[in-house]
Amino acid sequence: MQLLLGKTALARIEPRLKALAPDLELTLITPAGTFERNGKEISADQVDPDIVWIASDAMREGHLQNFLDCVVNSKKTKWMQSFLAGLDHPAFKQIIAKGIRLSKSSAQAISIAEYVTTHAFSLIVPIDAQRAAQGKKEWTRTAFREINETRWTVVGFGAIGPEIAKRVKAYGVHLTVVRRQSDDRGLADAVIPLSDISKVLPETDVVVLACALNDETRYLANEAFFAKLKKGAILINIGRGALIDSEALKRGLERGQPGHAVLDVFEQEPLPADNWMWSHPNIRVSAHTSPFGSGTVRRGDELFLENLRRYLAGEQVLNEASKAEVGL
Repeated sequence: MQLLLGKTALARIEPRLKALAPDLELTLITPAGTFERNGKEISADQVDPDIVWIASDAMREGHLQNFLDCVVNSKKTKWMQSFLAGLDHPAFKQIIAKGIRLSKSSAQAISIAEYVTTHAFSLIVPIDAQRAAQGKKEWTRTAFREINETRWTVVGFGAIGPEIAKRVKAYGVHLTVVRRQSDDRGLADAVIPLSDISKVLPETDVVVLACALNDETRYLANEAFFAKLKKGAILINIGRGALIDSEALKRGLERGQPGHAVLDVFEQEPLPADNWMWSHPNIRVSAHTSPFGSGTVRRGDELFLENLRRYLAGEQVLNEASKAEVGL
C-alpha cells in the first residue's frame, strides 16, 4: 500500500509512522517539487498512491497543486487527509465525485479562534486610545464596554466555530450561531438559519464569518447585510474572501457599519499592493495568517496519524467530508 506525503512532513513523524504502519510504501514530494521513492527520484507517472496526506507544508512549499493533481489522476487512491478545513477548491469536488474519501482538518481551529478573539478584544477594549494617551503623557481615563456585555454572531459552526464559542462564552458574551443544524454543542445562546441573519445583525457587536464558501454564502456580507449591521460593530472574516462584497464593505465602513473589519482572507491572495483595504484606518489586514499558530502543525500531524490508524483498522475516520459539502 502506497502513501504519498511531503518529505518535510515525513521528517517530523517518521518514527511514529513506521511504528504505526511499517509496511507502507512511501512516495514523497520533496521541497523542490520532485517525487522520490526509497531515496531515488521517480517520475510523476509512477505515482499512484492508495493514501494521500497533504500537510500544511504543501501550501508553504508551493506544492498543493502537485498533490491534488496526483489524487485527481490516480486510479488507486481511496482516502486523503487534507490540512485544509474548507472544500471550495474545485479539485475536492472532482476527488469526492471519484469516490475517494476525504478528511478535512481541524488542526487550525484553536489558532484561528485565538486570532479572532484577540483581535476582537483589542478593538472592544480601547488599547489604541490608551496607548495614544500614554504617548501624549495625558492622564485620560478610557471607559469601555465590558466584553461580557457584547453580543456575538458566529456564521458557521464546523471545527472553528466551537473553539471561538468556548473562548467567548468564558467571558459571558451572548452568542448566536448561524448554521443549518440546531446542534450547538451547548455553547450558544441561540441557533438560527442563515435566512434569519438579518434579524440579529442590528444587535450584533461582533460578527465572525467562519463558514464555507458556496452558492448560498458567496457575498453573504453584501449591501443589505451591512445596512442591517449595528453601527460600530466589528466584522471578522477568517472564512473565504468571497464571503464579503468588498465594495459594499467600503460603503458600509463610511457609515460605521461595520465600525472595524478584521480581514485575514481575500478574493485575491496575495492582496494587491494597490488595494484600498491596505490603508483604510478601520481595517486590519493580515496575510491569511490565522491558521498558522504555533500548535497547528503538531495538531495536524497528530490528526493524520490518528486517522491513518483508524483507516487501517477499518474504523470511521475523523472529519470526513460528505458529498453534500461539495454540491454532489
